[in-house]
Amino acid sequence: MTELDAFRAEKDDFFGSHPQSPLTREQKKNFKGLSYFPENDDLRLEVKVNEIPVKEKFEMQTSTGDVQVYERFGTFEFTVDGGQATLTIYRNANGFFLPFVDSLAGKETYPAGRYLEPEPLPGGRFFIDFNLSYNPYCAYNEMWSCPITPAENRLKAAIRAGEKLFHE
Repeated sequence: MTELDAFRAEKDDFFGSHPQSPLTREQKKNFKGLSYFPENDDLRLEVKVNEIPVKEKFEMQTSTGDVQVYERFGTFEFTVDGGQATLTIYRNANGFFLPFVDSLAGKETYPAGRYLEPEPLPGGRFFIDFNLSYNPYCAYNEMWSCPITPAENRLKAAIRAGEKLFHE
């Protein structure tokens, strides 16, 4: 079992049995585990982030109509699905945040996008592992309030890594 397989098994266990799981009691009754893309080493990246020099507050709308305040931290470029792509990393008091929507949204992935928490490295670099991308809790239960991916993080490319669309 790989480290990623162990992580996914632990997450499935949490979703299926933990009181703080985003699943409703009814959903837990038939829960057999989340659906994932196969592990993809090509989408495990160490990237140089072009830090935005002047940090300004950015209000990210949420699925319940509220807003969460972030700042645009920086952008990075990478190659995926045969082309170049650019994403923005955000930051708030909780740390770094990378919401994104890919071309599979609504078909194979959650329509409103998936999330990652990029790991800062020395020298203005970040570790980004799309294999760890996950659906926001509002993908399972509309009672949760989740940030909506900004337009600048909507990709035309497919990110075939991480969590797939949830099916009850």
